[in-house]
Amino acid sequence: MAQPVLKWAGGKRQLLDALYARFPDSFERYHEPFFGGGAVFFDLEPAAATVNDTNPRLVNFYEQVRDRPEALIERLREFRDPEADPDPDLAFAEETRRGKAVEQYYYQQRARFNERAYADDWPESGGDRLEEAALLLYLNRTCYNGLYRENSDGGFNVPIGRYADPDWVQAERVRTASRALAGTDIRNGDFSYVLDVADPGDLVYFDPPYEPMSPTADFAEYSAEGFGREDQQRLLDVASELDERGVSVVLSNSGVMYDRYDEAGFFVEREGATRAINSDASSRGEVDEIVATTVPPGERRGPDQAALDEY
Repeated sequence: MAQPVLKWAGGKRQLLDALYARFPDSFERYHEPFFGGGAVFFDLEPAAATVNDTNPRLVNFYEQVRDRPEALIERLREFRDPEADPDPDLAFAEETRRGKAVEQYYYQQRARFNERAYADDWPESGGDRLEEAALLLYLNRTCYNGLYRENSDGGFNVPIGRYADPDWVQAERVRTASRALAGTDIRNGDFSYVLDVADPGDLVYFDPPYEPMSPTADFAEYSAEGFGREDQQRLLDVASELDERGVSVVLSNSGVMYDRYDEAGFFVEREGATRAINSDASSRGEVDEIVATTVPPGERRGPDQAALDEY
């Protein structure tokens, strides 16, 4: 069974049973417009699917995992311990593009990763795109808490983590993820693309950046762009239109969205899910979430049919 390769905020491994219980008994293609860490997709391993994310670095990463897993693993094995001295043969061995001193290998690689964001120079060659993917996984597995966060300029700004023996190669996860992604259409755009590709009988799972539970809570700040109230309404409109077309929809969001989906005619229930990204396990409390679906209770797989190996 495939597993997520990246640590990613809002991962759904703790919510898998609750989601599967609302899936239809059978479906054709699977679509996941907010891919992120891909916990549901990799557990499900659908035979035919489309996935999407607005983060071009994330999309490039999954394209490299799908198409060039062994080359990616080979490059990852060349990286050094994050606390080692900077590599004098690579850029930013002494200071970042913005003039900040670089004293550890991790910060040199972070500066290399951010060169594309700050210089507005997205890599075009296959080698550069592979390097971009390798840097993303290396930083993800060696940064503080495995957190992905961007500043207002789009630069990755998470500091170094403290790990006794970090595994940034993740060879077997890359290989199994590559097999799961084989034949999958990977997109980089707005979630509404699904209106053009989903057919009656398909299943769409939406896992958007959550509507904040309070004015000080903000699940949307995992990237520079965010996801606002208008986007939440657009999402509800898209989900409703899919339902009208005969496409099954399952959606997770924060508890404050309960009434909005209930009033729109969805079957909505509250669930508690443990947040995975936190260095202190005792601080990983349950978050009030909803699971909304258009699938009537009598047409669902149910909690005793969570294994979906046949798809």
